[in-house]
Amino acid sequence: MNDTAHTSRLFGDGPLSRGAAGIYILLVVELLLLLTTLPGLLPLLLLGRDPSNLPLVAVLLLPVGPAVSAALYALRHQRPDLTDLRPAAVFWRGYRTNLSGALRVWVPALLWLTVLGVNLAHLGPAGLSGWWVVPLALIAVAVTLCAANALVITSLFDFRSRDVLRLAVYFLVRTPGVALGNVLLLAAAAGVTAVLSEAVLALLASIAVLALLRVGDPMIRATEKEFTA
Repeated sequence: MNDTAHTSRLFGDGPLSRGAAGIYILLVVELLLLLTTLPGLLPLLLLGRDPSNLPLVAVLLLPVGPAVSAALYALRHQRPDLTDLRPAAVFWRGYRTNLSGALRVWVPALLWLTVLGVNLAHLGPAGLSGWWVVPLALIAVAVTLCAANALVITSLFDFRSRDVLRLAVYFLVRTPGVALGNVLLLAAAAGVTAVLSEAVLALLASIAVLALLRVGDPMIRATEKEFTA
């Protein structure tokens, strides 16, 4: 019995085993991300890149928030141990647990970004001067960064919605490295979409979520230490 347990422990603790487990977890999470966002992704790929489609794009992106929240939960709570891998079960548990909280973060963010995007695309018809591009773009970036923080927090912790928002804004200032990292992730995602397509970005979704989790680690640790019992 002891030899069996020792062999099992070694089998699950070696660097190759941990690497294989990590890849397996990412693949499963990627498949589940695609599955849960498929109703919006397929029509989105067929849409032209026209500003008039922005409201429809926001509607099609609604499934993305809960899916990313579940992926954050799964990647955070799943041990990379080949003897006990259950990424699908952890993903679905996170999806059920975080669905309402993720939507309370994601829907307002999409609404804000849609309004800002429409205004940026129609500055002339709206009677706005060209210099409005800068403040509107800065507001859009701030909304995106705040939404990213809020999505990570609500995915991993059990706070009221208003407390999630307060913490998301607070950590924009408290952890500037997290904000900078998220800006770089946002730029990389925009670059992949512009140069390649939304489909390529979707195929890299689990890696992007893992990067979001790693970038947000200082915020996560500070939240655990200062705001949880």
